[in-house]
This record gives sequence, C-alpha cells and structure tokens, in this order.
Amino acid sequence: MDKEDIFRLAKNPRFISGIYNYCDRWCERCPFTSRCLTYAMEAEENDDPESLDINNEAFWIKLQSIFQQTAELIREIADEMGIDVNSLDSDYISEELSIQEAVADNNELTRAARYYGKMIDTWFDSENSMFERRQDELNTLLEIGMDEDKLHTEADSIYDAVEVIRWYQHQIYVKLKRTLLKDDSINGEDEISQNDANGSVKVALIGMDRSLGAWGSLREYFLEKTDSILDILLHLDRLRRRTEELFPQARSFKRPGFDTMN
Repeated sequence: MDKEDIFRLAKNPRFISGIYNYCDRWCERCPFTSRCLTYAMEAEENDDPESLDINNEAFWIKLQSIFQQTAELIREIADEMGIDVNSLDSDYISEELSIQEAVADNNELTRAARYYGKMIDTWFDSENSMFERRQDELNTLLEIGMDEDKLHTEADSIYDAVEVIRWYQHQIYVKLKRTLLKDDSINGEDEISQNDANGSVKVALIGMDRSLGAWGSLREYFLEKTDSILDILLHLDRLRRRTEELFPQARSFKRPGFDTMN
C-alpha cells in the first residue's frame, strides 16, 4: 500500500474518524471493523500470507515499505506545519522521556495494574492442571450422554472468560501508563471529559469491567477456587475504583463510533 492508497482510504466516508484511537484492538470481536480505517489498511496489507511470516523475505520488504511510507508522511505533515524535524534536541528529549516513563511506572495505578498482570500469570500457572481436569470431566460427561448443549455452553463460557482475562491482562497497564505519560495533573478536578487522557482511561476501565465479569464467570465454574479468585477480584476492583476517583470524567468520554451515533 502506497501513500496514495492511504489517502484514498482515509477519504472514504464509511470510516469513522478516530475510532481506532480508543479501542481495545480486539478486531475479531469488534462490530465496527467495516468502519475502521486501521482495520481496512491492515486487511489490504495482509492480503499476502507471506507478508505475515517473520521468516519470509516478503515480511521484511513489507515492513521496510511501511517505514518508508510513514517517514514520507511525517515529512509532508511537518512541512505543512512548518516544523523542522532536524532541530530536535535528542539528548534532552531522551532524558525527558526517561523521567516521564519512570514517573508513570511508579504511579499507584500502573503499579497496581502491573501487579494485577503478575497475579494472573501466577494463578494460571498454578491452576493449569485444574483446567485439564475440567476438560476431561466434560469429555467424560459427553461420552455418557449428558446434556450436550449444556456441556458445550460451559466449555465455551470457560474458554471465553479465560480469553477475556488474557486479552486485557497487560492492556490495562498499557492504557493507564499511556494516560499518565500524557496527563501530569491527576487531581480529580479535570472537568473536560473529551480529552485524550480520559479516552485512554475509559478503554482501561472497560477492560477492567470485562475482566471482573470474566473472573466472576470462572468463579461460578470453579467454586473450589473462590478464595484465590476473590483475591484477584478485590485487587482489580480496588484498581477500578481508584482509577475512577482520579479520573472522574473518564466514563463520560465519548469514543468515536462506540459511544456516538455515526
């Protein structure tokens, strides 16, 4: 895909402007893929299976092509805005970014989100055999003629819950850190809901909501693990409530397409 193709797609009125900025990147479960420019661009780029294989030369050729197109677009935009891309003090910027990264990583929200991710890994590592036993139990029940629909529903529910938990496991941390790198005045007094920080926080909160629901679903199927699951639920719920306290306007953010009528 060349620069002209990108501009051609961008002008198509079916695409919702900015919808890709505040999504969870779970395209397989998104109802708006047909209206997403990023998805359309990736679909065109991925027409060639070899271009997706990191061990194939076509992959690296495609990557180089994307880099060249991106660099060209940056130069054009910089020229239009009168920005000298060669005048940046790289040492100063690198130092500033390092400081911002350290501050964001040490924030109570990112620390809690990072710990949540570790809790998930620890739990699944210790309970792997439990899932194998449940799978064997379900297969045995199927063989003796138990309600097939009910058993399939249970298996699908467990699979979906695990998939949701794993999908948002690290994304919550990433979205919160992105927010903190952009917002250095977290005092709960910002009344402007339509800012980028609130948009990122809303995506993180949605991930927390869905993860809480998924953990609740697992608890129903594995009641013997209630205590360990409750530990995770309590930690995640505290993180959710604290995030809402620090960003009281985040829930009101209107994500293009998802929360607006387009």
